[in-house]
Amino acid sequence: MVKNNQPLGATIRRDEVTGEIFVARVIHGGLASRSLLNPGDRLMEVNQQPVGGMSPEEIIRILASCQGTVMFKLVPKIEKPANQQATLFVQAMVDYSPQQDPAIPCAEAGIQFCRGDVLEVLDQADALWWQARKLRGAPGCAGLIPSIGQLKKQKETCWWQSFRALSWFSSCLSSAPTPPYIEVVRYQRHLQARHRLIALVPSGVGVNELRRRLIETQPKTFRGPVPTTRAPKSYEEPGQEYHFISRSQFESMVDSQFLEYGNHKGHLYGTSFDAIADVLDRGMVCVVDIDPQVLVRTQELWGYVVFVKPPSIYSLRQTRKNAQVVTSYYVNRPFKDEDFQEMVEMGRKMEAQYGHLFDCVLVNDRLLDACVELLSAVQRAQDEPQWVPALWVSPADRS
Repeated sequence: MVKNNQPLGATIRRDEVTGEIFVARVIHGGLASRSLLNPGDRLMEVNQQPVGGMSPEEIIRILASCQGTVMFKLVPKIEKPANQQATLFVQAMVDYSPQQDPAIPCAEAGIQFCRGDVLEVLDQADALWWQARKLRGAPGCAGLIPSIGQLKKQKETCWWQSFRALSWFSSCLSSAPTPPYIEVVRYQRHLQARHRLIALVPSGVGVNELRRRLIETQPKTFRGPVPTTRAPKSYEEPGQEYHFISRSQFESMVDSQFLEYGNHKGHLYGTSFDAIADVLDRGMVCVVDIDPQVLVRTQELWGYVVFVKPPSIYSLRQTRKNAQVVTSYYVNRPFKDEDFQEMVEMGRKMEAQYGHLFDCVLVNDRLLDACVELLSAVQRAQDEPQWVPALWVSPADRS
């Protein structure tokens, strides 16, 4: 084997009874895998130096000092390696740093990932440490990542960020922890298949106006029926942006039919399962705005999540010179700098906490430009391949 600046791509272990050294794992795509090393091979010598009885740390120091050609004397494992499981793709729901994980066998062999990253899991033979690589970035050899079991075991240590699962069926937080990985597949929507729901995450920067303009642009394609108890305005068509219903009818739907609901200026508004399903069943695209606390995707809704991010405070000042804000204390007062700072800070916090669930981030700086960008994102959601949770898609429909 010719050693360069690339890691060896293997780990070793010592049999505490016999003192013999074995290859513990071989990283896919690394130097060791190209040199035909296999897990279970017994290591006898490194560059003619016997290693029996040495600790793994001593052998690692020998390897670190070697340059150029490195020769191993091995006793191959008699049994052939078992067939590996099929490749698995997962989306990370946590941040992970191998340098901060005291349990990893070799930090240099680990890979760092962030919430939202898609990982290709190549080997699950080890119950605690899987081999995987990130899909984004330059291709390279795989690295070690903790298995689901290992992450759950180590969830109290400093590098683990645990979350509380969010439920589509309630605006309240669930007590169950979010799984560290979610299996995903590449999905290409067929022409006859349902369109995907477009979920806009409100950040107080024109989400409702963007939604209204999108629906007005192509009313035969987009709908956003939100049940409400307020009276329709003169220009509003029932069933296009809103379903206008009585308060008693709305209250009868609260227990079972809403993703979320709330009160605004004395009127009730909700996001209804039935209204969304009706739009999708008619072959149209349903556009709704939702609270981040109901952002967990479900098989029934096929949500494509667009986060409408506030622009800079300077841009907010320029675009809202003549705008008015409604609060609990004042009606139609001018915006203040404190309002802009609060909008930017709220957007920052939402993106930090829920960013791994966003499919698209859109900055609402200029309304016309944001509308064009939103329309383009919606088109991509319907026509281009997307990574979606595996539970959404039958094996026959996976691309």
